[in-house]
Amino acid sequence: MRRSEVLAEESIVCLQKALIHLREIWELIGIPEEQRLQRTEVVKKHIKDLLDRMIAEEESLRERLLKSISFCQKELSTLCNELQVKPFQEEKETTVLQLEKDLRTQVELLRKQKKERKQELNLLQEQDQELCEILCMPTYDVDSTSVPTLEELNLFRQHVATLRETKESRHEQFVSIKKQIILCMEELEHTPDTSFEKDIVCEDESAFCLSLENIATLQKLLQQLEIKKSKNEAECEGLRAQIQELWDRLQIPEEEREPVAAIMTGSKAKVRNALQLEVDRLEELKMQNIKQVIETIRVELAQFWDQCFYSKEQRQAFAPYYSEDYTENLLHLHDAEIIRLRNYYEVHKELFEGVQKWEESWKLFLEFERKASDPSRFTNRGGNLLKEEKERAKLQKTLPKLEEELKARIEKWEQEQSMAFMVNGQKFMEYVTEQWELHRLEKEKAKQERQLKNKRQTEAEMLYGSAPRTPSKRPGLTPNKPGKVRKMNTTTMSSATPNSSIRPAFGGTMYRSPVSRLPPSGSKSVITSMCSGKKTPRAARLRANKENMELNGSMLSGGYSGSTPLQHNCSIKSIASTYSEFSRELSKASRADATSRILNSTNIQS
Repeated sequence: MRRSEVLAEESIVCLQKALIHLREIWELIGIPEEQRLQRTEVVKKHIKDLLDRMIAEEESLRERLLKSISFCQKELSTLCNELQVKPFQEEKETTVLQLEKDLRTQVELLRKQKKERKQELNLLQEQDQELCEILCMPTYDVDSTSVPTLEELNLFRQHVATLRETKESRHEQFVSIKKQIILCMEELEHTPDTSFEKDIVCEDESAFCLSLENIATLQKLLQQLEIKKSKNEAECEGLRAQIQELWDRLQIPEEEREPVAAIMTGSKAKVRNALQLEVDRLEELKMQNIKQVIETIRVELAQFWDQCFYSKEQRQAFAPYYSEDYTENLLHLHDAEIIRLRNYYEVHKELFEGVQKWEESWKLFLEFERKASDPSRFTNRGGNLLKEEKERAKLQKTLPKLEEELKARIEKWEQEQSMAFMVNGQKFMEYVTEQWELHRLEKEKAKQERQLKNKRQTEAEMLYGSAPRTPSKRPGLTPNKPGKVRKMNTTTMSSATPNSSIRPAFGGTMYRSPVSRLPPSGSKSVITSMCSGKKTPRAARLRANKENMELNGSMLSGGYSGSTPLQHNCSIKSIASTYSEFSRELSKASRADATSRILNSTNIQS
């Protein structure tokens, strides 16, 4: 049982006790029954009135709670719609008092959210208004009468943040452009004359409208000032280059150049005027020394001709170069030609530098080829030979690559320019091919000369005998000792000839003429030391061994001993056939040599 019910029963018991106690009092007093009845009616009336009032108050409370619930429900529904949140879900089986409390709490929460959103909206609108005034942009379109949703507030915050970033960016851009404009104005000695220029230079940075139009106008003004400044700088640089060129041509001493050094930097009006005065002075001085100036220009012309690989015909095409009539007109022609050549070289500078690199590599290649054919290079010390071989191998790889690269670049240039790229009066690849062909002909010529020299030497040796050669010591070979000399007969030579040479019996070397000689009797062949024009180390050793054989007196005198067998000898018939073949080869080599000389003379004339 509830406590309220227990209390109600206790209240009834108390009321009954109170009535019983009143009746007891009334009996003791002796109040009649009618008065008792009246008094009981009064008690009843009082109790009833009290209960009625209490009931009325509780009914009133119930009514108020119901009204509050109804009002909160309506307001809660409105707030949910305005804030665009989900409707409040009432709990089931709840009392009126708890329901009223929950609804009232939820309404207060939504009211707070609505107030915060409205406040934030007002703040964002103020910031948007301020930024839009600075950036000269329209304000953000938002309904200020309604409550913004969370998404709308988020978009508004992002918009304001974007405006703030735009303002910072444009402000930095404005400050940077303003500084450059002020520097250009100072450099040009320009005074602000328009209201816009005065606003830029004079007014506060925060008061300047950072609109896109103003920023574009700022950039345009800066470009105009920079163009004007660039023109002044280019004009001053041109005057300085003209002054430097005139100084060099007129050979002005350094002590006369030093006073002008102060105006060799800067591009202000006073500097430009001073440079112009110096140019006028030098031009007047140039006219007074016109011959010296023309000679100086001709030296420079020759340098550009070399750098541009001009042929002799191209150089001769400029006839004023060879004129001796030093007039102002001749000077102007030379000036125009040097300007044209200078521009021509600058346009084709990369190609000319590539050709120059190929020329240097080609000369180095020819030098390595010359060293490779020089036998004395093997006597070099210090590792230079190995270093040269490495560089030569590297050059043999890089030279063709350089030629291919230049070929591709020149072909591209010729397609763009619709003209041929000439080097020494001919196309570059034709020039390269010609150089390789000349190199091949030189190698062929050198090879033929070596062959001819060897054949002539062989012919001389077959006719007159070979010159004595000291055999070099080789590792593994035992040198001859004086104590092991072969025994020889002591028969003296009956006849000595210029083609016979005899070594001493002790440790010497004996040589015999390779030409076959008839013996005195004319009936027997002679022992020879060589059967053909070819000489090999093995043949030399065999010849030395034959010379060191035990010989009798008749053999030393050119005779023949029947007891000694003839081994490794050639007959007169075989020697004659060998010499006839050599004569035919010699005539062929002579004709080839004559042909190569004719080709070389033809190339030189061309």
